[in-house]
Amino acid sequence: MGGSGSKVKGAWPFAGSGAGGDSGSEGQEDQSLTRLKGTRKATPFIFTRRSSLYYDEDGDLAHEFYEETLVTKNGRKRSKLKRIQKNLIPQGIVKLNHPRIHVDFPVILCEV
Repeated sequence: MGGSGSKVKGAWPFAGSGAGGDSGSEGQEDQSLTRLKGTRKATPFIFTRRSSLYYDEDGDLAHEFYEETLVTKNGRKRSKLKRIQKNLIPQGIVKLNHPRIHVDFPVILCEV
């Protein structure tokens, strides 16, 4: 579980003073916090995301594309929808209208 996490202590941009296991004197914590704030310019907000939409050969934009095919079975014609999975181009990176908070931001937003 959690395979995408980092195993390096203090390398995450939202980490306060590193490991957080043992607490030293307050002067050392303030210095490490100042050092982290000065070196990393990370923000907890996300402004872009990868889109889940695709373009087809005609330039249409959608999540899924289907093609209608005629199937003859026992002398009867039936139409079936066949999903197209080839020749689709992903839309790419999309700018969000409103910034979102990063999923790994370690702050309680609302306490019940």
